Amino acid sequence: MDILLEMLEKDARLTPEQIAIMTKKDKGDIKAAIDAYEKDGIILGYKALVNWDKTEREYISAVIELKVTPQKERGFEKIAEKIYNYPEVRDLYLMSGAYDFQVIIEGRTLREVASFVADRLATIDGVISTATHFVLKKYKNNGCIFKTPEKDERVNTI
Repeated sequence: MDILLEMLEKDARLTPEQIAIMTKKDKGDIKAAIDAYEKDGIILGYKALVNWDKTEREYISAVIELKVTPQKERGFEKIAEKIYNYPEVRDLYLMSGAYDFQVIIEGRTLREVASFVADRLATIDGVISTATHFVLKKYKNNGCIFKTPEKDERVNTI
């Protein structure tokens, strides 16, 4: 049922009825599969992707690179747990390459984000260094392009 997961990932608004029609499967089987995926933690939630730049909400996103020393016997897990429990943290990834963790956070101001990095992230035992990058503009997120349709500026002379 990987196709079911792919369909829901693209559009979580699809109903079991719609999916059943599109896949030529029984609606009851689709509903049971979705329930099982939710129970097993395969489907973790459903969200709307919002273009906050088109609203009155003031916020800033930042990508923070963390270099850390893994904890004895727990590796990166203890540090990751500490980080992902902060409500400001939207995403957290263990990375390969030049740094260990990529943390994506949102705050109301640059100062708020800078304070979070300096006071909370940088002070965690095992954190060696941080590098903060502020997101200036989103072009694409979760497969969705953040583009405003262009208006046709041509003059109709007919």
